[in-house]
Parts: sequence; structure tokens; C-alpha cells
Amino acid sequence: MGFFGTVRQGRKDDIELGKGLWRRAHDRFHRGLDRYHQVLEGVDDEQLYNELVEIANELAELSPRVRAICVEAQKTSPSDGLDIPGPLAGVHRALSKAGNSLATTAEAAAMLRLAVGPVPVGAISVRRRAEHVFEQIADAERQLHV
Repeated sequence: MGFFGTVRQGRKDDIELGKGLWRRAHDRFHRGLDRYHQVLEGVDDEQLYNELVEIANELAELSPRVRAICVEAQKTSPSDGLDIPGPLAGVHRALSKAGNSLATTAEAAAMLRLAVGPVPVGAISVRRRAEHVFEQIADAERQLHV
């Protein structure tokens, strides 16, 4: 995306996500995705790489869902600061946990990348951590629509 595309996207994000809590939750999730993809660049083992890419693709499929949650939350309880609106505290908590879980997923992938020799169990540890991200996004969706 060029400079003007980035500016346009930033303006669109400001309108849809605001500049507060929901924007931060959205952006944090995307930083976690970026981190995970950066880890993939250093994986030499082809089988492990393929397993990690599959997980990366599944995590990336969550991106539109995270955006939809944050857009809806911004419409319901607009935020330009860091105060958590009471009725949507559960949504924010689930998004925060998802961001943390995504960071630990990237960390687990990085640890596998640094492993010496073949990894006997593949990306099971990464998959287990990614499952938490999926669960927490589903929880945020449930909380939003309660």
C-alpha cells in the first residue's frame, strides 16, 4: 500500500474504530499477526514452515472478525480514550486476552524456529496457543451480541 493508501486507510480506521480503546485493541491484534509472520521468515525446516503457515493463515482469517467486533463496539460505546465502557468490559477483556494469546503464539513459533535439529512434535505447541486466540475472539463476539 502506497503513502496515500496508508493515509486513506488511517482515516477510515479513525472513522470506523475511533482513536481510543477499540482502535488500540484492533491495532494490537494486527501487530501480533505481523510479529507471527515475521517469525515465519526465519524457519528453515520445510515441514515445520508449512505447519506454521497453516496456523498463520487461520489466524489471519480472524482479522475481519476482530475488525467487525471493534467497529461494532465503537458504534455501541464510542471511545476516544482508554476508559473501558462497563457494558462492553467483557468484549474488551476477550480482545485483550486474544492479543496476549497471539503474542504468545508468535513467541512459541519463534522458539520452534530456534530449535536445533528436527522438531519431533511439529507445531503442536503453537497450535495449542493459537486455539486460545480463536476461543477468545469467539468469546468477544458472544459478549458483544449478548
